[in-house]
Order: sequence, then C-alpha cells, then structure tokens
Amino acid sequence: MSTMLVTYFTASGTTRTVAEHLAKAAGADIAELVPAQPYTAADLNWTDHASRCVREHEDPSIRPQIADAPDVSGYDAVFVGYPLWWEQAPNIIRTFLEGQDFSGKTVVTFATSSTSVRGADGEHLHRCCSPDTNWKAGRRLTPRDSEAGLARWVRGLGL
Repeated sequence: MSTMLVTYFTASGTTRTVAEHLAKAAGADIAELVPAQPYTAADLNWTDHASRCVREHEDPSIRPQIADAPDVSGYDAVFVGYPLWWEQAPNIIRTFLEGQDFSGKTVVTFATSSTSVRGADGEHLHRCCSPDTNWKAGRRLTPRDSEAGLARWVRGLGL
C-alpha cells in the first residue's frame, strides 16, 4: 500500500469538503494549498474581466504563490484537487506542481464544478511535472460522492 497525500485549493469551500471526504476514504494525509495573497470575492468574480481569476485564466504565466506548500517527498501518490475555472485548474495548481519533484510518484487530479467535467482529468497539467511522473486520469467529484464510492475509485486506481 502506498503513502498518499490529498492536496487541494478551494475558493468557496466545496473542494475542501470533497478533499476531506477523499482523504478519509483513502486513508490519506491532507494539505490545503493556501495562496500567499488571499483571493477576495472580487478576485473570484469570473464575470469581471479585471478579476484575478480571469487574468490568471487568460495569462498562464501568472503563478500565484503558495503560503506554505506541502512537501510531497514522503508520498508515493498525491491527489491534487481544484475547482474548475473555464475547464482549467487555477494557476496556483501549476505553482504547486512546478515547485515539487514528482519524479516516480503517481499524481491523480480531482476537480469540482457545478457544470463542467472537462479539465478534471488533469491532462492540461502534465507538462508541469517531470516526464517520469505517473499520471492517473482524474475525475470530477462532488460533495455528494459517498465515502464508499470514493474508496472504490481509489482502490480502482491501483495505488
């Protein structure tokens, strides 16, 4: 059995709830990715072209800093959770992935969204890690997913 870590970024709390359920179902440690400069409600207004989330979405070079990034070195498998913003992970996820060495580790993404499923598989994030990172296809999860269902999904990943 591998050692597992569930990491996540949340803007509204939904991804936190899902991450907590997943960590419990998987018997994994958990760590939140907290931005060094917190997002405000105005920053998260996806209808305002001046908001941070829109600017980050349009400019992939923007990398929000993480207040205290977890160290993944002691884990075999790392789950990375995020809300979907325009079918993409927020750029803080790229900051996290680019700042760690995932060589030889398994990374599995999970995403939350009220409407979208595209982007949950994490394929758009693969280039953020070394080529010898073992990626497993992620999926969209909701707070309504049962612990038993999450445990079955984790077992099915063969970690």
